[in-house]
Amino acid sequence: MFGRKSNAVKVEPMDEYNQLLVDHVHPSDWKNPNPRSKYNLVVVGAGSAGLITAAAAAGLGAKVALVEKHLMGGDCLNHGCVPSKALIRAAKAVNEVRKSPVFGVDAQLQSIDFSKAMERLRRIRSDISHHDSAKRFSEMGIDVFLGQGSFVDESTIEVDGSKLNFKKACIATGARATEIPIDGIKQDELLTNETIFSLTELPKRLAIVGGGPIGCELAQAFARLGSEVTIFERGPQFLTREDPDAASILKSQMEKDGVNIKLNSTIFSGKKEGKNFKLFYCVGSEAETSLEVDKILMAVGRSPNLDGLNVEKAGVEFSKNGVEVDDYLRTSNKKIFAAGDVCMRHKFTHSADFAARAVVRNALFFGRAKLSALNIPWATYTDPEIAHVGVYAHSSDEPVDTYFKPFKEVDRAILDEATDGFVKVHTKKGSGKIVGATIVGPHAGDQISEISVAMAAGMKLGKLANVIHPYPTQSEAIRQTGDLYNKTKLTPLTKTFLKSLVKFS
Repeated sequence: MFGRKSNAVKVEPMDEYNQLLVDHVHPSDWKNPNPRSKYNLVVVGAGSAGLITAAAAAGLGAKVALVEKHLMGGDCLNHGCVPSKALIRAAKAVNEVRKSPVFGVDAQLQSIDFSKAMERLRRIRSDISHHDSAKRFSEMGIDVFLGQGSFVDESTIEVDGSKLNFKKACIATGARATEIPIDGIKQDELLTNETIFSLTELPKRLAIVGGGPIGCELAQAFARLGSEVTIFERGPQFLTREDPDAASILKSQMEKDGVNIKLNSTIFSGKKEGKNFKLFYCVGSEAETSLEVDKILMAVGRSPNLDGLNVEKAGVEFSKNGVEVDDYLRTSNKKIFAAGDVCMRHKFTHSADFAARAVVRNALFFGRAKLSALNIPWATYTDPEIAHVGVYAHSSDEPVDTYFKPFKEVDRAILDEATDGFVKVHTKKGSGKIVGATIVGPHAGDQISEISVAMAAGMKLGKLANVIHPYPTQSEAIRQTGDLYNKTKLTPLTKTFLKSLVKFS
């Protein structure tokens, strides 16, 4: 009745919490089922995109197989969103104590127990993991196969000796940290997002290579928890795609947190000295210098997970950026779709979620859901947070008008001592149509959804001025950008006309 056992998986440190995690998302005693004669849909990869694709299809009556070689839940649960936000919350607690004298509270920061913070991280992750468990998805009627999936031909995948025949398939294998070698240091001596959350001792000195969202979030968190952090970014701005004003505010805050920021930097080589490392680098045209650190985190981007999948046997075209898909998320083999980090530019859990929904419609129900129709917001969970949706003024293909409200002019932000931020909304030139926005502030990730809703509903910026917001809240700044737009409609001719009405009223 059943296939062979899947290989056991370990997550370090293998304490009670990580054991529970593994018991849920890759149980050592799991037995793969006998495959059905043919599946409506085989999903390869049980991260966010794969789990949602499989669950939605099975819920609609499809015969579904789900294949995962490592940990169900993918990057988000195991190495990304969940553990990083748990660590960031611990670091925020430290900062709240340090800032307390501003509010007249004499709180003393007596100690920081990094091992306790990491234990909390592991506990929370294990508590959440049952949502992504092999047992739960099996109970949905999905055939769960744990093991390496590999395409045999255009309509067959092999897993652990079993062949799964499919009418349609979805590749949702995600992505991993890009490996960029440092001459003189072995690759396995470098931390990535897949290993840094296994630490049990705080690195005294931490180098982070890469100034993207992962690099910035962890640089600030580790600095607040007590590490001496240096972040290297080869460009003139970290968060290179973000609004320059937003990146500038974050840079200032990270420097206040003690992060040593090296922009325009180049790392030439390194060497291991005992348990520590020495990095040789330069900044701009300055002379080469060196830095001694205890740990090095590589955070220079994401690379698609295609190893061992043999997609070429299925006639699926791919590049270094991942599986190539059209706007309907179809690969070059029209029976095979893809979703999530393995094929998409926006590598976020929520974008994978909505791409998965599109795959189910398009693969099983002759749908025409387009990837380009998704209006995807995102946030970098630093302090302050940076959130964005739509276009940027500096990279828009069409001219835009920009409306700017700094938080230093917003009452609630002043009361909260959170004035380093802003709301910036872009509209189509000469129109109130919202085409993009950036928010910088403590709750920017929550606030950006109001702009996303307005864009999805086709609500123009002027209409937001008529939406009553509770006072005092930081989200009032969004309404106030609507006021700024409406003031542009008050032309001299309009003013004259209104004055005449008042005069004769």
